[in-house]
Amino acid sequence: MSQARSGSAEPAEGAESAGGAARAGDAARAGKAGKAEAPARPRRRQARGEARIAQLLKAAANVFCTTGYTAASTNAIAREAGVSPGTLYQFFPNKEAIAVELGDQLLTRWRETYGAAFLADHLALPLDGMLDATLDPLIEFNCENPAFTVLMHGSEIPGMVTKDHDAVHVTMLARVETILAGYLPDAPPAEVTRIATMIFNIFKSGLDVIMAHEGDEREAYIRELKTVLHRYLEPMTPADTAARPDSLHTP
Repeated sequence: MSQARSGSAEPAEGAESAGGAARAGDAARAGKAGKAEAPARPRRRQARGEARIAQLLKAAANVFCTTGYTAASTNAIAREAGVSPGTLYQFFPNKEAIAVELGDQLLTRWRETYGAAFLADHLALPLDGMLDATLDPLIEFNCENPAFTVLMHGSEIPGMVTKDHDAVHVTMLARVETILAGYLPDAPPAEVTRIATMIFNIFKSGLDVIMAHEGDEREAYIRELKTVLHRYLEPMTPADTAARPDSLHTP
């Protein structure tokens, strides 16, 4: 999915035509020692290129959050990164390629985050503890990466970014159903699906409100979101919330 370019020029084919046989003989005589030394310079060039890409993506995230994706430009991203537009174009052909690369990296980290949030061990926790353990990592990720929200919900975001995001949401909804099945072992599957869908959409709406505030107000809305979900789930939850052993799994 990545569209970033390395920034290292490949040698021209013509440069290898004359004297190729002589170099091949030299390489054969050099043996394993020569082979070990060859990759050193390309690795250093690659490391510099990766650092530049990270610099550009960080700048792009800031610009997308400040102006929105639609109004952002490669010139603004280059200016934010402190490089020339020409340097940016060595790595990305356009704004869309930057968005795809940034979205790919953020989605990878988001998958890791919700993987840690939806753990089978959380089923052994009381309801308020389960909500803390599940919601806190998800909220923290979004607060630390506001560009994620911009890229995943903008109307003109490249299609592959939103497509991958939708696939992640389907997986997350399945994880929510798994957690609920442990807390509501006697509920029919269709009811668990409906409840999971409601929880998922309450969380998304609450997250939008949380992201619109900062500081103490943000913390207050985080508490409000947990209160809403707790009051919604508590009447359905049996007095003994320990999940049955056969429900302790994740998809």
